[in-house]
Amino acid sequence: MAKPAILTVDDDPEVLQAIARDLRQQYGDRFRIVRADSGTSAIEAIEQLKLRNESVALFLVDQRMPNMSGVEFLEQALGIFPQAKRALLTAYADTEAAIQAINTTQIDYYLLKPWNPPEERLYPVLDDLLDDWLASFRPPFEGIRVIGSRWSPLSHQVKDFLARNQLPYQWLDIELNPEAQKLVSYAQLNCRQDLPLVLFPDGSQLSKPSNLQIAEKIGLTTRAQQQFYDLAIVGSGPAGLAAAVYGASEGLSTVAIEREAPGGQAGSSSRIENYLGFPVGLSGVDLARRAVTQARRFGVEILSPQEVVGIRPQPPYHMVRLADGSEISCHVLLIATGVSYRQLDVPGMERLSGAGVYYGAAMTEALSCKDEDVYLVGGANSAGQAAMYFSKYARQVTMLVRGESLTKSMSQYLIDQIESTPNIAVRPYTQVVEVKGEKNLEAIALSDIKTGETETVPATSLFIFIGASPRTDWLDGVVERDANAFILTGPDLMRESKRPKGWTLDRDPFLLETNVPGIFAVGDVRHGSVKRVASGVGEGAIAVQFIHRYLNG
Repeated sequence: MAKPAILTVDDDPEVLQAIARDLRQQYGDRFRIVRADSGTSAIEAIEQLKLRNESVALFLVDQRMPNMSGVEFLEQALGIFPQAKRALLTAYADTEAAIQAINTTQIDYYLLKPWNPPEERLYPVLDDLLDDWLASFRPPFEGIRVIGSRWSPLSHQVKDFLARNQLPYQWLDIELNPEAQKLVSYAQLNCRQDLPLVLFPDGSQLSKPSNLQIAEKIGLTTRAQQQFYDLAIVGSGPAGLAAAVYGASEGLSTVAIEREAPGGQAGSSSRIENYLGFPVGLSGVDLARRAVTQARRFGVEILSPQEVVGIRPQPPYHMVRLADGSEISCHVLLIATGVSYRQLDVPGMERLSGAGVYYGAAMTEALSCKDEDVYLVGGANSAGQAAMYFSKYARQVTMLVRGESLTKSMSQYLIDQIESTPNIAVRPYTQVVEVKGEKNLEAIALSDIKTGETETVPATSLFIFIGASPRTDWLDGVVERDANAFILTGPDLMRESKRPKGWTLDRDPFLLETNVPGIFAVGDVRHGSVKRVASGVGEGAIAVQFIHRYLNG
């Protein structure tokens, strides 16, 4: 944590140098001594301190300065650092003004010039003021701060990126937090057009940043350190991370390329309670953090955020093209991109996405929904886990389910938890037919599937947890997929006992191998996979055995 600051202001260079010297000699080991030669430059200095989230313990200011007197400065400084102690340096002729300022500007003390010797006339007074300040001082949040609007899609994107990458941040809503409004003013930005504003601990800032800009700023690896790898993995959900751990631990130079954040869809799960070996459950964030730590310990290089936009097989190698235009090559390519929540295609969805309508994102937005009514669309485990998480914050959670109940798509342990939670309600045979609102979600139209009756209910938060949609368009013309775009592997490629078209090896494709030798697929993106975290981990581990067999061949 940065040292709290003592700010001294005087327009006389010799006096300013002398007081700064004496302050540094006595307090330099515990406080940072900042000096300014005018009230105007001092205001600019403390605005920058505020932007860096640093603290000011004491203002020690000369009263008689041109353009802005010491009292006038302290009146302004009081609005920026209201807890800081305030002391005036005055000449004998200014004592009357100083005494009046004690009553009008809440000045704590005034000191007469000259203050020599400081051991008698300066330090005892300041010691008392600083001890009093330290007694009530609470260190500020150390980390990234995000200033934005709850209804801004870009603000949601920034929060979601930080949360999924397990980066602690403080959220300051421009519409609710006066401090946020002041910080935007200090940064000399437009309150609306330049948001979100991301403030970093080193004092730097980014306005309306992309995920890549944030990643580069905080030191995430976005560019490959090598040109060639034994194993390149696209996606770092449970399946991809398992393959990375087993591949690297067995001597393969391994890179994992992740478009958003390690952990995949499972990484956004608020609670996974049926994963073997964790009897009290664990969050998706915890699982991802443990897996990433383990992978890096074995030397896995993780590129995030980075996206693969195309592949070009050149046996015995595979060329992988990244979104930034660069390429890497590998012996073996493993596709573990998982699935995304299917889009809800109803009027208003595109306009309000990120402004009250969200796909997943339970852990990112739950605090914003405190004491509100929340609606969830979906009846599988991801929706159930989100409902349980929201129930800790929201006044009421309503699950909108197309079927007659949750039993066909949700694990029984979750059903039991939902039934025993008083502020969760399940509405069967219900679908959303429209979302309404100008700048943010204000209401949703619900239809009863059995009767066709429609009603409109007020709502500010709607979360979508429906279906599974693989993003595999970038594999067009290279890797075979089924009618729903899931990747075909192993026996599913064999038609009438014939190997896939273009197959060049004198053997059948391995269990998790695609129609291109040396390109494998695991996890939810694979046709016929079991949509569970444990099965994804198992497939990632198994795939490495087939990869070794391929390399040995």
